[in-house]
Amino acid sequence: VQLQASGGGLVQAGGSLRLSCTTPGSTLRSGALGWFRQFPGKEREFVAAIKLNGGYTFYADSVKGRFTASRDSAKSAAHLQMNSLKPEDTAIYYCAVGERIITSSVRREAAYDYWGQGTQVTVSS
Repeated sequence: VQLQASGGGLVQAGGSLRLSCTTPGSTLRSGALGWFRQFPGKEREFVAAIKLNGGYTFYADSVKGRFTASRDSAKSAAHLQMNSLKPEDTAIYYCAVGERIITSSVRREAAYDYWGQGTQVTVSS
């Protein structure tokens, strides 16, 4: 499964961005799609995830209420709507798919099988 993340960019604090994760040539059928981010010199951290069957969502406390994970009805893409962005949200954002992931593992990086290339999000103050 190839994943392509897009939608990053430069935005002022308080602004919004919408990240997309597409899977050219395949559909998102089962498991979960997760969003992670990586700050310079730090490990990747969990941001959000969506179960591909049922659409149940999970969020890190730092983004809850500001970010919304979704997938389209054709199951060919997933999105991360990011509102009320803060300078501390500046990072490289990655999408990942875990086809056999279970609910208790959606926040674990090691549970995901496939990763996109990352997209830079920069929030200026």
